[in-house]
Amino acid sequence: MLSIKNNLMAGVAARHLNKTSGMLGRSVERLSSGLRINSSKDDAAGLAARELIRVDIAALRQGSRNAADAISMLQVAEGAMGVIDDILVRMRELAEQAATDSYSDDQKQIMQDELDDLIAEVDRIAQNTDFNDNNLLSATGTTFDIALGLGLGATKVIQITSAKMDSEGLGIGGDKEYISAEEWVPTEATNLMSNASTAAQTWTIQIVGQDDIDVAFALSSTKTLAEVVTAINNGSRGTDQNYDAAEAVYNSDTDTYTLKVSAKDAGAAADISFVANTFIDWATGLQQAGEDVAIGDFHNEDGSGTAINIKTAPTAAIDAIVSAIEEKDKFRAELGYKMTRLESASTVIDLQAENLTAAESRISDVDVATEMATMTRNQVLAQAGITMLARANAIPQMALQLLG
Repeated sequence: MLSIKNNLMAGVAARHLNKTSGMLGRSVERLSSGLRINSSKDDAAGLAARELIRVDIAALRQGSRNAADAISMLQVAEGAMGVIDDILVRMRELAEQAATDSYSDDQKQIMQDELDDLIAEVDRIAQNTDFNDNNLLSATGTTFDIALGLGLGATKVIQITSAKMDSEGLGIGGDKEYISAEEWVPTEATNLMSNASTAAQTWTIQIVGQDDIDVAFALSSTKTLAEVVTAINNGSRGTDQNYDAAEAVYNSDTDTYTLKVSAKDAGAAADISFVANTFIDWATGLQQAGEDVAIGDFHNEDGSGTAINIKTAPTAAIDAIVSAIEEKDKFRAELGYKMTRLESASTVIDLQAENLTAAESRISDVDVATEMATMTRNQVLAQAGITMLARANAIPQMALQLLG
């Protein structure tokens, strides 16, 4: 029907042209952004899947960087261990040199002075080798969890455990514990003290320091060094279950055992005295009842001296240095295989991130060839729509000729 009031053909042409323009705009948006999904209306389910994958990719890439940083931390520690290795070799050389009697005491003292300085350098290196304020060489048992981008579960982290690689941890120095009264070096079989009376008496050992400890035990006739060590530690554990104050240390050079008492905290002194209700039979003679008998001044002073002496005990020093080298090698090897493990983990993580990126691309990225074909088709349709709309708009003009 020819009509001048309602141009239905123009309305149809305009509707199709608007639809084609919308599809053409979508193609332009996709090609200009490179994404098939630019908003949730494009593909709601695909958008949700893509965002979850993107989260995993970001976490994995950070995990790979974490592994690389951890390798750097281990390399810092391993480099320091290499220097400590050289120092221990030199110490072993000095100890072997001092064991030869062709050198004078003055010359051996020079060797000891050099060894003391080397021990101090081991302490300095161990205490100052940090990576982002994390130190792998200053304490034993500190764990560092390296997150690999998959969460914090037991199977999703690699743990690095520190070791005390200073002179104390290596057994070549550090805390200096000594007895000021040299005569107090009984052998294991020697009675530490004896009771003049046959009746059982109560004895009290008092450890005076930052935490005073009184240890009471019965003395029937004699007490050996081992029994006194046990009695003291039973008392010190009553104050702190993990605190063993006493230790019997064997000296292979003199074939004697020495009583050593340490304070609970580094830097604090631990003075010990015996108080008895009867006579004490000791190397210096009898003491009156109730009188304090000072055994000696025991110290636990951090960095105050060295535990090995190549001048007076070269054999023991050599043994201690060899043990330190073995301990150092063990931890250095651990640093090495931790780095290898982290490198393997980083490779796997990078592969995971790469494959997830491919999956995310398939979901989210635009197929340029397909989209260009779609855009070309829509351009043709748009041009056809414009042409048809123009002609539809011209049809009512034909009705005027009938009115003419």
